[in-house]
Amino acid sequence: MIEILQYGFMQRAFIAGMLIALVCATIGVFLVLRRMALLGDGLAHISFGGIAAGMFFNVYPLVSALAFSVLGALGIQKLKQMKVYGDAAIAIFFSFGLAIGVVLVSLSHGFNADLFSYLFGSILAVSETDILLILGVGIATLAALLLFYKELFYASFDEESAQAAGIPVGRLNTMLIVLTAVAVVLSMRIVGILLVSSFIAIPASTALLMRRSFKQTIVIAAAIAIMSVIVGLVLAYYMDLAAGGAIVLVLVAVFSAALLHTKLHAR
Repeated sequence: MIEILQYGFMQRAFIAGMLIALVCATIGVFLVLRRMALLGDGLAHISFGGIAAGMFFNVYPLVSALAFSVLGALGIQKLKQMKVYGDAAIAIFFSFGLAIGVVLVSLSHGFNADLFSYLFGSILAVSETDILLILGVGIATLAALLLFYKELFYASFDEESAQAAGIPVGRLNTMLIVLTAVAVVLSMRIVGILLVSSFIAIPASTALLMRRSFKQTIVIAAAIAIMSVIVGLVLAYYMDLAAGGAIVLVLVAVFSAALLHTKLHAR
């Protein structure tokens, strides 16, 4: 382990990965309870258009991806308010963002190494600029969740009662979907666009199997996500594996173990 930490790129990967794990796992608990776990996957594909646009117009890709993802999140929420089904709204913007990305890639005459790293993740791609962006935006995201924790908790379990109690559920939903967009973009460097939703859905789903209090569920989800980043990066380093894939496989293994444990104790 000490050998790994001698390398700057591994240090950055561990720092970025653990910060992202904390943010995604926390948001994931709220999303899974609301049956919105696949929102992360939709926003990831929307942000693909932002990555391609950034590279095409020579703009920092994470900034353009963040803009696309947040605008897509707001668009999805707007369509839902206009009575378009949630999964249909996600699919529409999912397709739009993906189409923009494909067109811009074709205009630039194919994929390049940087775009490929965003699709599948790359520990070598995490720069000091990425670390600062992840740290700043991650702290802001967690602060917003903490500030509106009680309202989000209430609305996650009983949205109609929360609305009747005067809680601005619509604004909370908009905030949550925007924060999800931010978390998705932050996760790209580690697990990539194609695997980013797993960072949101799997730790939360695993923690919920343990049937603890809501606060304990969030802590457990965060711990699982952080542990999976550490184990996944170590496996990737020593076994020459793709870091994003290794992290997700660890997440799935932990979920499978928790599910098996739950089934055995239910008998």
